[in-house]
Amino acid sequence: MVLIGITIGSGIFRVPATVAESLPAPGPFLLVWVIGGLMALCGALTLAELAALYPRSGGVLAYLEEGFGPLPAFLFGWSQLVVIRASALGAISTIFAEYFGKFVPLTPDQVHWVAAALIILIGLLNWVGVQRAAVVNNFATAVKYGALLALVVFAFTAPTGSTAHFSPAWSGALSLSALATALVPVMWAYDGWGDLSFMSGEVKDPGRVLPRALILGTLAIVVIYLLVNLAYIYLVPLPEMAQPQSGLIAATAAERIPAFGGAGARLIAAVVLISTFSSVNGTMMAGPRIFFGMSDRGLFFKGIARVSPRFHSPSTAIMLASVLGAVYVMFNDFQQLADKFVLGIFPFYVLAVLAVFVLRRREPGLERPYRVLGYPVVPVIFLIGAVGMTLNALVTKLGDTALTFGIILSGVPVFYIARAAGKIKAR
Repeated sequence: MVLIGITIGSGIFRVPATVAESLPAPGPFLLVWVIGGLMALCGALTLAELAALYPRSGGVLAYLEEGFGPLPAFLFGWSQLVVIRASALGAISTIFAEYFGKFVPLTPDQVHWVAAALIILIGLLNWVGVQRAAVVNNFATAVKYGALLALVVFAFTAPTGSTAHFSPAWSGALSLSALATALVPVMWAYDGWGDLSFMSGEVKDPGRVLPRALILGTLAIVVIYLLVNLAYIYLVPLPEMAQPQSGLIAATAAERIPAFGGAGARLIAAVVLISTFSSVNGTMMAGPRIFFGMSDRGLFFKGIARVSPRFHSPSTAIMLASVLGAVYVMFNDFQQLADKFVLGIFPFYVLAVLAVFVLRRREPGLERPYRVLGYPVVPVIFLIGAVGMTLNALVTKLGDTALTFGIILSGVPVFYIARAAGKIKAR
């Protein structure tokens, strides 16, 4: 439920219109969602081995440290601190605020304030305990997954839709660069498959539970995303979907379902509010465990590892994530935040997947409760897709991508200075 709650946030309600701009034919449009789902599934299958082997808070952080040492692990935590996690919280909460404007008109400045307030509110909810936050997450996740299924059913029974929107399926030659460019926002929509590993240290029987949760949760996401995108195309032809006024594609599609009367846009807005609330909550549950894990391993300032004596939650890390997320959302729009997140986190996903190869070679005798299905093909599929997407971003969006990578690499001198000063105890 945490995995699904994090993943189904803002992306599926906004990203399809962005993808339609790059891939205006149904064949390539659906293909990039299939590729994204395949990458997410291959990544989840691979991380499941590491999650079962090293069930510690911080997830990817621990895998990087075991596979490559303290510097890559520190850079992952540093990147999460200065750009990745704050961008994720900001992007999702921005969509919450924009759809909240369907009920209470908001100015652009007020959208930023509402988004920041949501982050602080959910931070307080997580401060008082993960069990309470989990109850909220499970309820909201069940509601929004059911609502998306209902949207699919109503869409395909609506007389306003047409199968003619799916033809011609292909028009002209398929551009690999356009496919890779569209894959960046698609992977934003799919991201969440790795976040559950951040909470590994708080999961009972992790060797059995984590692989199941990662695989089944990711499969559930892939299925609903493909169904929803088919429903969108059935109701809204791709050339129209690509128009600026169709950016909030879920609302546009819902308006064309007669069964909803004239309330389609408001109904879908309510679903998006539940969806984004749940996703911000799930992200807040998972993200601070990275900072906690860093400090607990001596990779960051010890005070970050403080646990609330009353609520037994990583209170300082939660407060840090909340404040940084609120600051980011005040100065960036949705697309800026989403791009920073995807291009910031994927280099670390690549390293985490490579760690499976490194650890199998270095530590062949370790007992592995779960082994990657289809090894080594499954992790190689993920690596090809992730590296190709990143290299394409360097070619097509050199300035923005270089800035993101520059922020990540700025952590290298911080690591060595902090270690020399005795502020961190990395070996």
